[in-house]
Amino acid sequence: MLLSVFLAVALAAFAASWFLRALIPLLRRRVLDQPNARSSHSQPTPRGGGAAFVLVAAAASAIGLLGAAFSAQPAHAGSLMAMVVLPLLALPLAVVGFLDDRHNLSSGLRYGVQLATAFLLILVSPLPLPWLALPLLLIAATAVINFANFMDGLDGLVAACMAVALAAAALRLASPWPIWALVGALLGFLIWNWSPAKVFMGDVGSTFLGAVFAGLVLQAPTWPEALGLLLVGTPMLGDAFLCVPRRLLAGQCVFQAHRLHLFQRLHQAGWPHAQVSSLYIAGTAVLAAALLAGGWSWVLGLAVVELFVGFWLDRHVAVSFAVASQS
Repeated sequence: MLLSVFLAVALAAFAASWFLRALIPLLRRRVLDQPNARSSHSQPTPRGGGAAFVLVAAAASAIGLLGAAFSAQPAHAGSLMAMVVLPLLALPLAVVGFLDDRHNLSSGLRYGVQLATAFLLILVSPLPLPWLALPLLLIAATAVINFANFMDGLDGLVAACMAVALAAAALRLASPWPIWALVGALLGFLIWNWSPAKVFMGDVGSTFLGAVFAGLVLQAPTWPEALGLLLVGTPMLGDAFLCVPRRLLAGQCVFQAHRLHLFQRLHQAGWPHAQVSSLYIAGTAVLAAALLAGGWSWVLGLAVVELFVGFWLDRHVAVSFAVASQS
C-alpha cells in the first residue's frame, strides 16, 4: 500500500510538471491573465494551468476504474469505488472552468454544472441522508466549490492547501491510489505555481479541486467525521465564508471579484505571496495533524482557535493598512 501511494505521488508529480512545461507556452498565447486593480500579481501570467493536474487525476481515475472492472476483489466496492471515480465526476466542472477562463461563460451555466456535480457527489456518498436535507447539502457542496475558486488569488495558496487537505482526507479514509495521484499532481503543479508563479491554475483547476474535496468529505463514514474532514480546510474555506456576510451587509454582490479576503488584505499590507501562502498552509497542516492524531473533536477545537487568529489578523491588518494608506 505504501509503495503504491509513493509511486502514484511521484509519477503524478512528474507527469503534471512535464505536462505544464509543454502547456505554458500555449496558455501564454491563448489564456493570459492581465493584471488589474484587484490582482495580486503585476506581470501578465498564463491562466489555466490547472488542466495539468486535472488530466493527470482523471487519467488515474480512469485507470483505477479499468483495474476495478477486471478485479473480483470486494475491496473495490462501495465507498472505495466512489473515491476512485471522484475526479471523473468533477471533470465536467473542469471543462466548464477551462471554457470560462477563455470565454467568460454566464454565471447561470457555471452554477448549473456545479449543482449537477454536487448532486452526483451526494448520490455516491455513504452517509445517511434525509432527502429533506438535500437542498442544504447542494448549497454546501457548491459553496465549497466556489470558495476554492474565490481563494485562488495568491501564488501557491490553493494548490498547497488542497494538497495538504486531500492528503489528510486520503489517509483518514484509506483512499485508493487515484486520490494520491491528484496530491502528487498538485505537488508537480506547485513547482510552477509557487511565488513568483509562472502559471495560474484558473477556474479549470480551482473548481475541480473544490469538487473533489467536497466529494471526499461526503465519503466519510459518519457526519462528525465528515465535519472533521471539512474543517481541515478552515484557513482557506473560512476566509471565503466570512467574506460572504461582510459583502452582503455592505450591499455588494457576493460573486463579484473583490479584495476583501484576509489573504488579499495581508498582501496589501506588505506580506509577500510566499509568506501569506505559508501561513495558510501551516494552518491547514496543523488541522490535518489534529485530524489524524485525535479525530474530528480535536479539529473542531483548533479550527475555532484559527478562526479567532484570523479575526485578529484581519482587524490588525485593516487598521494598520488604513493608517498607512492615510499617511
